[in-house]
Amino acid sequence: MMLHRRIAILLVSLMVLALFPAADADADADAGGDTALKNWFNDPFIQVRNALPACPLPLGPMMTEDDARKESHWRVERGTSCWLAGQCSKPNSYAYDHDISKAVAAHFAKKSAFARSSLWLTFQRRFVWVEGCTDDPAVTASALEAFVRTEPDVERVIVNLRHLDGAKSVLPVPYPVATGQ
Repeated sequence: MMLHRRIAILLVSLMVLALFPAADADADADAGGDTALKNWFNDPFIQVRNALPACPLPLGPMMTEDDARKESHWRVERGTSCWLAGQCSKPNSYAYDHDISKAVAAHFAKKSAFARSSLWLTFQRRFVWVEGCTDDPAVTASALEAFVRTEPDVERVIVNLRHLDGAKSVLPVPYPVATGQ
């Protein structure tokens, strides 16, 4: 059984490494490295509410190629640990994310909850990050968490919400913001 797990870890590691284009060391040295932001791992990142246009766009899963290379090892380890511990039926916890994102998006589409908000969701390894703004004092982190947790494969919900009072923000932006915001 242990041999099967080692083979699975090796296969997942190779799949993650295959996501990256071959690095051209000379080009990186000449250009000072690639600082363009991209969703290197194709993590689901969706907007489910858009009532507040002044709400800053979260960084979500965007990162530089260098950051993605650094992150790839940890993603393999975190992704397979769920399966190795017998807590996931799929060999990698990231394999759940696209199905979870579709189910959660459908739940938001069916309900009018959080209508006075702008909300983005990032899905990574069965975790859901809810980031955005609201001007509705009744919208709380616990209400958002309960709403998102209706999908059974969600392991954890992290809510980073900025409450607005009219055009003024009561609190600073509690999440990393996309470039230019």
